[in-house]
Amino acid sequence: MTQNASSPSSTSQKVLNIQTDVEGTLIERPNRFLAIVEIDVNGTKSQEKVHVHDPGRLIDILYPGNRVLLRKASNPKRKTSWDMIAGRSGNNWILINSAFHRQLSEWVIENNIIDLLSNADTVLPEQKFGESRLDYLLMKGDTDIWIEVKGCTLAERKTASFPDAPTTRGKRHLDELIKARSEGHEAAILILIFRPEAECFTANGIIDPDFAQAFEKALEAGVNVFPLLFSFENNTVIYHSQLPFCKNVLYKK
Repeated sequence: MTQNASSPSSTSQKVLNIQTDVEGTLIERPNRFLAIVEIDVNGTKSQEKVHVHDPGRLIDILYPGNRVLLRKASNPKRKTSWDMIAGRSGNNWILINSAFHRQLSEWVIENNIIDLLSNADTVLPEQKFGESRLDYLLMKGDTDIWIEVKGCTLAERKTASFPDAPTTRGKRHLDELIKARSEGHEAAILILIFRPEAECFTANGIIDPDFAQAFEKALEAGVNVFPLLFSFENNTVIYHSQLPFCKNVLYKK
């Protein structure tokens, strides 16, 4: 099995500023894209509808009573007046808005954070391969590199894991990357990890054994996996380092 993750020293580079407008308390999450949050603006409390731009369960972050950070929606006609940006976990704010994954992954590629992806001739977003549309096709000379990006917000006992909800789409993306390798292309997965306490990364076979098994097959096929650690501090996303793989895939409780 090829393990492509290593553990270099932290670089701590500021990546992206994300404005937040108010801190609130989660009341409930009626569905995966909607939350009800109580906010206090100038001494006036109100319960607001908030858009959750993350399809994951987020059960250790979005639970009643937890603190969250919101940004006012730019479109005043939208049904939800606010966007969920981050949620509290211990002493950390965790970025839980996947709308920023494109900007963060572009920063990784453009700033040559990963040797395999550095100094590309061409970077094409949202390219079709097989039955899927993958996040990037990167071209370096005669080499094509197919890239998929995943965001990781789940961590337990300093172990970051993905997914936090079953994902047939995620497994299909892995299958496509395996196919790309079989056709002679390079392939890579960027795992954007937003749990700064994490020390290693693993696929979560407790939540989704099919994804975890496909993840193992992808490694065996030579798909490169890069678990990248970020934090969200003072409205700024900060890149820290590449994490190693944990010793075991989470298959059992």
